[in-house]
Amino acid sequence: MMEPRVLIVEDDAELRGILVRGLAEEGFRAEATSNGADLLKRAVAAPADALVVDIGLPDTDGRDLCQALRAQGVEAPVLFLTARDGLVERLAGFRVGGDDYLTKPFAFAELVARLQALLRRSRPEEPPTSDRGLRLDPTRHAVAAGDRERSLTPTEYRLIGRLLGESGGVVRRRDLVRAGWPEGAIVHENTLDAYISRLRRKLLELAAPCEIVTVHGVGYRLE
Repeated sequence: MMEPRVLIVEDDAELRGILVRGLAEEGFRAEATSNGADLLKRAVAAPADALVVDIGLPDTDGRDLCQALRAQGVEAPVLFLTARDGLVERLAGFRVGGDDYLTKPFAFAELVARLQALLRRSRPEEPPTSDRGLRLDPTRHAVAAGDRERSLTPTEYRLIGRLLGESGGVVRRRDLVRAGWPEGAIVHENTLDAYISRLRRKLLELAAPCEIVTVHGVGYRLE
C-alpha cells in the first residue's frame, strides 16, 4: 500500500521537524511548511490523504485556512493543532470543515493514532446507497441528487452515509458521533448539530427529494 501523504503547516521549526521525521518513521509521506499560503498551494496542486493544521499561524488563522481549502475542493481530513482547548475554539473549527483537534502539548503517539483513525474513516469500503434519491460518490467524496452534486468533507460524508444506511430509520445521536469522529474525540452536542445543519443546507442546494429530520430526544433520520 502506498504511504499516505500528510501535509503539515506548523510555524514552530523544531516541532515541524519532529513531526516530519516521526511520521516518516511511522510510514507516512510527510511534507511540512511554515505558512498557510504554501500549504494551500501544495494541497490544491496534488491530493493529500490528511492535513495537520496549526491554528496559530503567522500569516493566517488555521480555521480560515481550512475554509479556504474546502472552498478549493480539498476534502482530505483536517487535524487541527491548537494551544487552546475551549469549546468555542473547537466548534469554530468543526464549522469550517475540520475533522479533529489535538491540544498542545501532545503525545506524538496520539497524533499518529488520530491520523490513522481519520484515514480509516475517510476511506469507506462500501458507501451506502439510498432509495430516497440520493447517491454517494466515494471517489469524488460527494453526494448527488439527479444531475446535481455537492462535495462533502470526510466527516459530512460519514454522517450522511450513516443516515443513508439506516433506510429512513432513526439514527441515535451517539451512533452518529461514533460514525463521524475518531474514537476518543471530544464531540459536544453543538458540534454534531453544526454538521447536521451543514448537511441540511447541502441537501437544499441539491433540491434533494428528502431531508434530515430531528427526532427530539433521540437523533435524526432521512425522510
